[in-house]
Amino acid sequence: MLLALDGAISMAVLAGRGTDAEIFGVIDLASKIEARIGAISLGHAIQFVANASVLGYDVRGAMVLYGEPGAPSLRIWDCEHLWAQYGGALLQP
Repeated sequence: MLLALDGAISMAVLAGRGTDAEIFGVIDLASKIEARIGAISLGHAIQFVANASVLGYDVRGAMVLYGEPGAPSLRIWDCEHLWAQYGGALLQP
């Protein structure tokens, strides 16, 4: 888990924005069950978690896993920070 994003980590995430990622811990508020989100790019995963609350999801417990096993995971505050900092650049190839 990343407690604080420094410049090096932010740049590494930006550079790896096309890397496959998985999102866990997203709750669909309508059905009250964990949403199944297939593998998507890291940039799209960050965008989803940062904006999911307005789409009817509870992401307080969400984790974005990416990269090699043992790589740090991203939590909601990490995704919000990265989305605010880089926005659409995370979605570029």
